[in-house]
Amino acid sequence: MTDANPTTPGAGPTTPDEGATPDEGQVPDAPRQLRSHQWYGTEGLRSFSHRARTRQLGYLPEEHLGKPVIAILNTWSDINPCHVHLRDRAQAVKRGVWQAGGFPLEFPVSTLSETFQKPTPMLYRNMLAMETEELLRSYPVDGAVLMGGCDKSTPALLMGAASVDLPAIFVPAGPMLPGHWRNEVLGSGTDMWKYWDDKRAGLIGDCEMTELESGLARSPGHCMTMGTASTLTAAAEALGVTVPGASSIPAVDSGHDRMAAASGLRIVELVRRDRKLSDILTADAFEDAVTTVLGLGGSTNAVIHLIAMAGRAGVRLTLDDFDRIARTVPVLANVRPGGRTYLMEDFHFAGGLPGFLSRITDLLHLDRPTVSHDSMREQLTSAQVHNDDVIRTRQNPVAAEGGVAVLRGNLCPDGAVIKHIAAEPHLLKHTGPAVVFDDYRTMQRTINDPELGITADTVLVLRNSGPKGGPGMPEYGMLPIPDHLLKQGVRDMLRISDARMSGTSYGACVLHVAPESYIGGPLALVRTGDTITLDVESRVLQLNVDDEELARRRAEWTAPPERYERGYGALYNEQITQADTGCDFAFLARPGKVQDPYAG
Repeated sequence: MTDANPTTPGAGPTTPDEGATPDEGQVPDAPRQLRSHQWYGTEGLRSFSHRARTRQLGYLPEEHLGKPVIAILNTWSDINPCHVHLRDRAQAVKRGVWQAGGFPLEFPVSTLSETFQKPTPMLYRNMLAMETEELLRSYPVDGAVLMGGCDKSTPALLMGAASVDLPAIFVPAGPMLPGHWRNEVLGSGTDMWKYWDDKRAGLIGDCEMTELESGLARSPGHCMTMGTASTLTAAAEALGVTVPGASSIPAVDSGHDRMAAASGLRIVELVRRDRKLSDILTADAFEDAVTTVLGLGGSTNAVIHLIAMAGRAGVRLTLDDFDRIARTVPVLANVRPGGRTYLMEDFHFAGGLPGFLSRITDLLHLDRPTVSHDSMREQLTSAQVHNDDVIRTRQNPVAAEGGVAVLRGNLCPDGAVIKHIAAEPHLLKHTGPAVVFDDYRTMQRTINDPELGITADTVLVLRNSGPKGGPGMPEYGMLPIPDHLLKQGVRDMLRISDARMSGTSYGACVLHVAPESYIGGPLALVRTGDTITLDVESRVLQLNVDDEELARRRAEWTAPPERYERGYGALYNEQITQADTGCDFAFLARPGKVQDPYAG
């Protein structure tokens, strides 16, 4: 892993739980050094117009002239339950910005609702990244507060902000309250899959499912399991772009409001110190984020997103880095689905991410700066763990190695991943015959067909579900187990696809097969009846067909028709990269400078 960005010291101390306040002897405002000065502070016609239009908005000159202008990028929406409270949290951010002597401006940006947006918000992650980048570049902005948390919003906001490289801080949306049903505590996503399978197996009926609908998600906030949302907000905190402890505060806790205000206070100080994202998002920071994700037993989706985020920061991060680090870090977070017991609120009150990181300090780069401290070492000084079963000790881990394994073989020459700690152990070394589905709809329609002859040993294969084939690489990877096997008590099977799966999912699901089948990757050549071998310990995924036969099949393969003839989808199809390189747009991921606009 290499770093194109220098690391420089800077920001001062924070309070350990709620972030930083401006340091004593803070750097005074220097209006001519502010980026917004070229919009507001010159003598020309344009500057006169900008001041006049700001009066039109109702602001006095003394409210904004010469002050750091802070953009608050808010992914709030009425149809995004993960972010529905961010309209209120933006007011707390503004409160902090005003208190610190800045001038806050709120900007609505794409919401990327994991629950409702189809075919998948992953199709639109790069659109929000573009929106973030161009908005911050084109307006009179000196720093930014990025408000998100639902799966794709965290990487999208940070990718776009990194490309502009202004001072920025991230405000996580926070996990929702734990679910409840009768005498059970429910985890969003994870228990949805579990009880849906129970219904298909005939163990519960419509009445129970109706009750579960009202008990599974009880408040605003993202999934309270260690799904993709919690994994990526934890990664953001590990990168150093949030105030300490921010990522696990429940969305409806009053501490979440205080965290938002503390972030508003801090961003003004970051602008005054000219502490840019490039000072924070270094190669060491990304290595620590990978270590964190693996030690949390986090979502496989983090692999794609961290690679893309690193690329925007000028850092080369690869699948090999994940596999190398996975062999060095134990899983210490006993949080579902990788763990067996607890949810994010338990994790928060057990010490949150600071407590977790305090147990793996020997695996971290502690001398790098964060938005709140001169070093991560300083940031973790007062961190503690209050429950050794939620955040395990090194002597009693959930798993001895990191929760994600990177696979290689003739079926995935550019790699594939599996969250092996969420699979049944007997499937981690398995050979079985394939049953192949060419698309997700066909699979849904035929999975219960007895003519397919699916048994517990079968390897279910789904193709044409990758970045281009999905389109957008939907979360199809946790393929459903046929009803007749569920009724026999089977709860896991080996499943292989070029799709992703929800971070709240579980099972022996091999994902992100690269290159994808839609562009002619080896997955396109698999036929029903072929045997496939998975060996997680050896990191091998192998199609047991000789090279000569595979060459013959390749010669017969024809490319499927394009998914889009016009519009954003056509741009996506033209520019999207494969899973192993982060699924970014090629024209955004490549190196190169972009001029700041001339505002005069």
